[in-house]
Parts: sequence; structure tokens; C-alpha cells
Amino acid sequence: MGELESEILGRLWAATGALTPGEVVDSMKAPPAYTTVMTILTRLWRKGIVEREPRGRAFAYRPLLTEAEFAAQKMRLTLEGTSNRMAALSHFVGSLSKKEERSLRRIIEQMDS
Repeated sequence: MGELESEILGRLWAATGALTPGEVVDSMKAPPAYTTVMTILTRLWRKGIVEREPRGRAFAYRPLLTEAEFAAQKMRLTLEGTSNRMAALSHFVGSLSKKEERSLRRIIEQMDS
């Protein structure tokens, strides 16, 4: 996912409801052209990352997954794409801060019980 796609998706996650391309543009500090935002939103919709609903003459877009769900999905897909999952997991866990490692341990313990 490109930087602009990520930024636009972040705007959608931060919103309380669906946003039109114009509302996305208005929420950005240094927005690209309206048509660029519209193109990115259409791509995200075609990828199945957002859904859209008619609003006036435009569509309003909302993410299908929360930010946490989306990140988890990306991590799972990345893990599935490696030939040595144990090594990838080991490197991932080794890169965590102590606080993140403790959180991961708690999550695993909760899932086991």
C-alpha cells in the first residue's frame, strides 16, 4: 500500500462515519487533487478494503476493517508469504519492546485459557 493510500485510509479510520472524497480532501493538511483522492478511494473499494454508499452526487467511503484488524491481516498475509514462518516470527518477536513482548505474552495466555 502506498503512502497516499495509507494516509487516506487513516483519515477514514479517524472519522466517525463515511467520508466523501471532498471530506477526505478537507481533512488533509496538504491534500492532493480531488480527483487523485477519488481515484485512491475507488482503488481501495475495488481491493475490498472500504465500502461505499451513495451520498448526493458522490460516494461516501468507510473502512471494512478496523485499523487493528487491517494490521493483523497484513501481518498474517506477510507471514503466509514466507517460506520459514518460525524464523519470521522469531525476528518479529525479537524486534518488540519489552512492553510489547509482555502484552503479547498476556494475549497468548488469555487465548490459552
